[in-house]
Amino acid sequence: MVIKVGLGQIKPALGDVKRNLETHLKVIEQAAAANVDLLVFPELSLTGYYLQDLVPEVALDPENSDVLQQLIDLSHRTNVDLVVGFVEVAADYRFFNSAAYLSQGRLVHIHRKIYLPTYGMFDESRYLAAGEVLRAFDTRFGRMGILICEDLWHPSTLYLMAHDGAHVLIAVSASPGRGLRRPDQLGSAYAWESINRSAAQSYMLYVVYVNRVGFEDGAMFSGGSELVDPFGRCLVKAKTFDEDLCFGEIDALEVRRARTLYPLLRDERLDLTLRELQRIYARRHQLE
Repeated sequence: MVIKVGLGQIKPALGDVKRNLETHLKVIEQAAAANVDLLVFPELSLTGYYLQDLVPEVALDPENSDVLQQLIDLSHRTNVDLVVGFVEVAADYRFFNSAAYLSQGRLVHIHRKIYLPTYGMFDESRYLAAGEVLRAFDTRFGRMGILICEDLWHPSTLYLMAHDGAHVLIAVSASPGRGLRRPDQLGSAYAWESINRSAAQSYMLYVVYVNRVGFEDGAMFSGGSELVDPFGRCLVKAKTFDEDLCFGEIDALEVRRARTLYPLLRDERLDLTLRELQRIYARRHQLE
């Protein structure tokens, strides 16, 4: 199976869900006209990133949200599967940095960001709760997984997603551009390229990485969204700093070919990993 993927690199307006929804609707129509099967938006695409005290005001309840329902309905009308980012309010009034997968009029899966950066220019755990579940999930295009920004920097999340059967890893991000590796490349952009290629090649899966652009609270988001194949090759690269909608293809046979040539997942000793992690965990807690 070959599917056409769209990378919806947009510039969300901080705290303006209505305006951001209009942007989503416009980009979805463009993607549908291009016969896209799956369209991915960035982290917190419906709300903007540096929300702070705005978190409760923009939060959406997936069970009772007109905004999400419009997108769910549109996934049915256009036959385009969607990944959108939003602040989720739970029944106990905790707030999560979440991403939802929508398909053919259904809410298929929600991933709640697990690793909340709270250092340097980031302050997420002050306003948001951390997710506690990490699962791959089935779609009409095969088994996928979603990670949100900092999640991808933790090797354990990649390991678990791959061994839970994901063939496609959707990585959504709101990553500010910072540092210079060389005159024509940001240090943060180089880091993301390295992580995406390593993840794809190590676990022989596709990585659909979508980052946002624009300015918020003095931070500049750099874009550079990309599609990387199971051999670590970049197939599609979006613009730096500017909004963009670009397309690429995911071929399930490429995952099969990579995992046949390099049967690393087949040979992985999950029993050994589990046993040694239990030992390390027990020792750490004994020391405490």
